[in-house]
Amino acid sequence: MTGLTIDELPFINDKRKFKEAIHIQGNGKYPTFFESFWLAADQMHHHINWSASAIMDDRGHVQWAIFAGIDISDQVQAERALSSEKERLAVTIQNINDAVITTDASGSIILFNKIAEKLTGWYTNEAISTSLDEVFIIYNENTSERCPSPVSRVMESGQAYSFAVGTVLIDRNKKRKMIMGKAAPLHEQDGRIIGVVVAFHDISEQRRMEEELLKVKKLDSLSILAGGIAHDFNNILTGILGNVSLARLDLQDGNDVDELLGEIEDAAMQAKALTLQLLTFSKGGAPVRKTASIADILTDTASFVVRGSKVSCDFNIPEDLWHADIDAGQISQVINNIIINAVQAMPDGGAVTITAENITLTRDNIFQLPPANYVKISIADTGIGIPKRYLQQIFDPYFTTKQAGSGFGLAISYSIIKKHGGYINVESELNKGTTFYIYLQAATDAHVEPQKDNAEIVAGQGRLLVLDDDDIVQRTLKHMLTRLGYHCTFVADGRDAVATFQRAIDNNKSFDAVILDLTIPGGVGGKEIVGDLRALDPNVKLIVASGYSSDPVLADFTEHGFHGAINKPFKINELSRVLDSVLVHEMQSQ
Repeated sequence: MTGLTIDELPFINDKRKFKEAIHIQGNGKYPTFFESFWLAADQMHHHINWSASAIMDDRGHVQWAIFAGIDISDQVQAERALSSEKERLAVTIQNINDAVITTDASGSIILFNKIAEKLTGWYTNEAISTSLDEVFIIYNENTSERCPSPVSRVMESGQAYSFAVGTVLIDRNKKRKMIMGKAAPLHEQDGRIIGVVVAFHDISEQRRMEEELLKVKKLDSLSILAGGIAHDFNNILTGILGNVSLARLDLQDGNDVDELLGEIEDAAMQAKALTLQLLTFSKGGAPVRKTASIADILTDTASFVVRGSKVSCDFNIPEDLWHADIDAGQISQVINNIIINAVQAMPDGGAVTITAENITLTRDNIFQLPPANYVKISIADTGIGIPKRYLQQIFDPYFTTKQAGSGFGLAISYSIIKKHGGYINVESELNKGTTFYIYLQAATDAHVEPQKDNAEIVAGQGRLLVLDDDDIVQRTLKHMLTRLGYHCTFVADGRDAVATFQRAIDNNKSFDAVILDLTIPGGVGGKEIVGDLRALDPNVKLIVASGYSSDPVLADFTEHGFHGAINKPFKINELSRVLDSVLVHEMQSQ
């Protein structure tokens, strides 16, 4: 192809660059480099890296132009593939669920994805070229000490490592986030470490759920023990409270002995309240629900607790506050426990503000409660507050920061609200006070049954069969029932109760009613023989009595075949009214 000009060469793709190279040579710039495409014999365009030099004549004009080319097609293709791979990697990193931060060997950030922005509070344009130690601030939850820099640790060891359990990230807004993650070295092809990659994700919600589950397990671990103790203790209290109420019948008001017995009775009632707290942990601690006024429980309970203290109560309760299907005694106990803590947190006086409001929670609520109408209760004090490090433990059994006290009250409150299908939480700040939040599902029925006066003693008559295995309870009930005018027969096991009932029918001396204890350790309890007794006499009147004061059977005794129910311990007036209701009023209604 000699004698051809550049324009006539068919295999040169970009002839303009060759002409520019010759022109540059004429200006004395030597040598000249440029890239162009070359159409080879295989009809493929090859990427050529050209160098141009010239032979000049005596007058400095270009006489000859010499072009030398190196085929760099493979190199260009590799660079393009690498660039494409980098782009795909960048897209992947930006769209994965973990935060990813990459640094150079000195710890300066060179890559920062969107999740890293969200968790650290830094924008990418701010974080790039900033030291990782300034952006990624992590502490050990247990020691409260700052963790070593991931860059320093990886560069020194040359090894990857996972963050310790309990690693807390402090974001740009000083918010704490529990994280899990890993730091690893970035290697060059020759093995040199050229940087560090840190990948991590937020496990705060996971940790919160694990802590909630742990609380429930701790409460469940006490349930069997608490239930057994409460049952036995209520049997003892039945003897104390029943005999005291009997003794007071023969004394006139104002008598010194009567006043002393009144003190014993009050102490027994406090002990009864204590067993109710224990029962909250037991399998029999299900709420005995009735539609009740939350407003009345809040005002009555709080006003009673602060009476005689230096603390006042301010109520913000709307007149149209919804009612709730609750165990009024248990919810009153929750309010009582919280108010007592508030009073103790303000030894020099202060105020407790109790606010209640109607709210509707949707399906995506943060409390993970069923969507429904709820009553939200806020109880705020102006006390010393609770340190942040204790807030996660505040509902744990036996946890307390007080010199006196068992630390049982808030754990009981937590269990009660959980068993009501509600939610309880606390917020606090040192020297500014504490606020408890309670959510209880509102009732669909707005009717509230009025409280009955149980002071009256109602005499009766008839033959009663009593199933109870406790000697103290048997002796006490015998005195009480005899005093009320009843004739009674006692048995200690369900099988004996059925046999005794059968004999009475055979002898034409049927019992007018049967009082059944639900729980007979090692024997047959009252619930198991309801069907047997009904088979012998379909019209038999059955009354359930239980030392598990919150037994589910008591919550809806009619569904279990009973006509009445009474909780141990009880006084003679309470027993008399239950018997009167079953034997007299129910017969009249038939």
